[in-house]
Amino acid sequence: MDPVEPVSVEVVQQVAEYFGVLSEPMRLRILNLLRDGEKCVQELVDATQTSQANVSKHLKVMLQAGILSRRTEGTSAYYSVTDELIFDLCSMVCDRLACRIEAQAQHFRNFSLASRS
Repeated sequence: MDPVEPVSVEVVQQVAEYFGVLSEPMRLRILNLLRDGEKCVQELVDATQTSQANVSKHLKVMLQAGILSRRTEGTSAYYSVTDELIFDLCSMVCDRLACRIEAQAQHFRNFSLASRS
């Protein structure tokens, strides 16, 4: 087996920051809304039922992280996902969580059946 080369502090920091961007529930909600394509800020505000300032704050973070792109048309700003791979990452995490929840549910079912005996 080949030895693992050490990862630089800078690389680890950037990876941690990327995952940090995805650690905020509102950002995941916004990403899910953008799954179907580009949306303007007001559409995102309406769909999330939060303030325009809150949505804009999260959009800015994801834009700076390179997850989103932005275009303006008149006075409106439109956002879209830059890299569709982000959805694959989210799907992998959701699948893993679903497996854990299903396994946990089976443990409860087994306990419930055992306690009836």
